[in-house]
Amino acid sequence: MSDLLHPFYDWLKAFHIIAVISWMAGMFYLPRLFVYHAEKAEVGSDLDTTFQTMELKLLKVIMNPAMVATWVFGLLLIALGGFDFVSAWAWIKLVAVIAMTGMHGWLSARRKDFAAGTNQLKGSTYRLMNEVPTVLMFIIVIFVIVRPF
Repeated sequence: MSDLLHPFYDWLKAFHIIAVISWMAGMFYLPRLFVYHAEKAEVGSDLDTTFQTMELKLLKVIMNPAMVATWVFGLLLIALGGFDFVSAWAWIKLVAVIAMTGMHGWLSARRKDFAAGTNQLKGSTYRLMNEVPTVLMFIIVIFVIVRPF
């Protein structure tokens, strides 16, 4: 299979980067929506319904497909030799990507809390959690580009 895909390595890498950018856009925006949702919308109000619609569409139409595409293209790149199994940078990057996926799952669960009218977290918590994808992004990009270890 790697012989079949190897001529497309640069295309796979391009699509991987496009997927990552799309995923990260949602990872930055969804917690910010939660800040305003928690602070401005009363459960059952029109604004609550509007936020729920925005959050659901962002998650289901953009974030979930982008995360899946990121993983698929990333795993294909690994299969084609795009992962240095002996270097610490690669493992740290992989752990950060797994953490980003965990953050995605946490955000998905919080969206369900809002949809059920059971959100207990304050806007300040979502403001803090909004920084997690940024920190993880820094780790991922630095370890891929600079490869300090």
